[in-house]
Amino acid sequence: DDLKGMKVRGPTRQITKMLGYVGATPVGMPLPQIPDALSKGTIDGCVIPWEVVPSVKVHELTKFHSEFENSGGALYTTTFVMSMNKAKYNSLAPDLKKIIDNNSGMATSAWLGKTQQGNDPAGRKAAEDRKNQIYRITAADAQEFKRKARLVEVEWVQDMDKRGHDGKKLLETARALIEKHGKTAPAR
Repeated sequence: DDLKGMKVRGPTRQITKMLGYVGATPVGMPLPQIPDALSKGTIDGCVIPWEVVPSVKVHELTKFHSEFENSGGALYTTTFVMSMNKAKYNSLAPDLKKIIDNNSGMATSAWLGKTQQGNDPAGRKAAEDRKNQIYRITAADAQEFKRKARLVEVEWVQDMDKRGHDGKKLLETARALIEKHGKTAPAR
């Protein structure tokens, strides 16, 4: 109910939809537009990782922040995808293919995730240094928030099914991978 009527920018289509299901007025916009939108009142808030806070000056443009307690899980999971056109890859010299191959896969994915998560403390500290209030959403409240937002998952599964994929299986696989490889961290 705290988000009712607030204009909030979400980082993805699904999170933006979810914000609507929990009472906010969802606003889609690119990350670089956040500072202007906050300063002009186009949005009242945004969902971003702590690591991004200093680069878009959210700690200077707001006084209040929220995060889930570690035991409550995270609001969402970020996925990094680096891809290359197969024909372009095949046209590369073997030594260049080897460089790409040596910097791909699970190890690179883990490194990217650790790098992003490793920058979160500096972003949080920027808000703390300005004496901004950081509210910790309890595990119980986080579960209620997630319960209200389940409709996003239902819609996503239906969309995948319409596209000829097994949406339920894809969702279960994603959950299993997050459980296996994810590290619970506070959502921002």
